[in-house]
Amino acid sequence: MDVPPFVWTLTIAGIVGLLAFDFFFHVRKAHTPTLKESAIWSSIYVGIALLFGLGVLLFGGTTMGTEYFAGYITEKALSVDNLFVFLIIMASFKVPRADQQKVLLFGIVLSLIARTAFIFLGAALINSFAWVFYIFGLILLITAGNLLKPDNHDDDSEGLVVRLAKKYLPASAHYDGDKLFTHENGKRVLTPMLLVMVAIGGTDILFALDSIPAIFGLTQNVFIVFTATAFSLMGLRQLFFLIDGLLDRLIFLAYGLAAILGFIGVKLILHALHENNLPFINDGEHVNVIEVSTGVSLTVILGVLAVTVLASIFSPKGKAKNAVSGAKRHATEYLDLNYETDMAERDKLFARMVREEDQIRSLPEKYKRLIRNETEFMDLLRKAHTEHDDAQVRAAQD
Repeated sequence: MDVPPFVWTLTIAGIVGLLAFDFFFHVRKAHTPTLKESAIWSSIYVGIALLFGLGVLLFGGTTMGTEYFAGYITEKALSVDNLFVFLIIMASFKVPRADQQKVLLFGIVLSLIARTAFIFLGAALINSFAWVFYIFGLILLITAGNLLKPDNHDDDSEGLVVRLAKKYLPASAHYDGDKLFTHENGKRVLTPMLLVMVAIGGTDILFALDSIPAIFGLTQNVFIVFTATAFSLMGLRQLFFLIDGLLDRLIFLAYGLAAILGFIGVKLILHALHENNLPFINDGEHVNVIEVSTGVSLTVILGVLAVTVLASIFSPKGKAKNAVSGAKRHATEYLDLNYETDMAERDKLFARMVREEDQIRSLPEKYKRLIRNETEFMDLLRKAHTEHDDAQVRAAQD
């Protein structure tokens, strides 16, 4: 079904308007969003995406509607996985909590631009060369295999983009608010804020190489591909602050995404065989194979995600890993005055760390082995307690 130009215009204008609203009313003034604020706006953006999907279902028909929801859910799940990497990048560059919103919104905008370019490039290739489905299918199968590697989201590892940014874009050692440039020793230099934006943006482009083939495996309708991708990115900033404390809990998410991407990869290859025109495969004739319907795809995606999330939430290992990584992260953030200077927010960080310490003490011995460098870990917690005690003494004296 062809989408009229005025629908494209209204859709793009709506997406740009939402991004502008997000910047001017939430991100422009640096602040740390509360859990309530993040929950409300995350729900609003999900609600907008669902309402848009109902509109597609009503005006575009069952096929388009099903394709939209399958694409949106898949891209949203991949976006949650991307948050792991964003968390690692933020920690690597020690981005102040209040400024993280701006970095994330920049990443979302750049990601949307990059993915839009990939969408139209992919659509042009598919229309001209049916064998592109083979390439897309192989990309997804390789990506699924990479997701199954151990320590896929290792907090102690830095991605290629991060290492290149640090090596070839030297910057000042300290942030200057949310400025991208500052003056140091009379010279205009980059700030770490610019570096982290480059790292987030570069990583987003790499993510697009995986996510675009995934959604083309569910639909070749460019309007559906674009809107499902765009709405999956909307609200990602709020979602980051809403679930950053729960990300480590989703220990089976990578396996679920690997299963989904593997499934879509096989689906793409089956479709490529059905449309085959390569002379060295069945003499250039199409191959009679089973084609997976969009309805079946949506059912598989929802089923895998439901099992993955529930298994992660109720997993004792997931609870243990969440407590260990959370205590380490919150202790580090509490001690870093560049990260959070607001005393109320610092007290919240300390309270979270204490709760996680209590959870760690109650863990069975086998789960305590999840603590890496135990001596260093315990020293970090002790420093946080000492700093908190000293802060209370200073407050009492004042």
